[in-house]
Amino acid sequence: MYIESLRSLPQRRERVHMLKIIGALIAGLIVGMAANMILVTLNLKLFPASTPLNNPEAWNDYIVSLPDTAFIIPVLAHLSQAFFGAWVTARLSPTQPFKFAMAIGVLSLLGGILNASSLPIPIWMWLEMPFYLILAGVAGKIELNRRGS
Repeated sequence: MYIESLRSLPQRRERVHMLKIIGALIAGLIVGMAANMILVTLNLKLFPASTPLNNPEAWNDYIVSLPDTAFIIPVLAHLSQAFFGAWVTARLSPTQPFKFAMAIGVLSLLGGILNASSLPIPIWMWLEMPFYLILAGVAGKIELNRRGS
């Protein structure tokens, strides 16, 4: 019985390690989405809609009616999602913080592409796309430096 429990110890450690990685990724996604939503909500307060935004057509009409300056805060929101989500993931990941920070950057980039392709945004907003990965990389490097790696 004791020998069997010793044999299963490495498997338990592997499972715990994997759960820590999954938890770090989930926590990073949640923190990133929260940062994004805080800034998007601020933008909605600064540029209120004249009609309820309860369907896609209303959203599209609202977006088309906005001045270009109304898109600055959403760009910051999207980039803060990538940075803060990646930083939290890197900070919580038991190993390879840069790799997991970049995973959040890639997920943020995919979300940004999906968002930009489904909404009538100004063409210049596509310029934010590479910065998802750049800021996720910066967040990962910050954690690598903190760990002395």
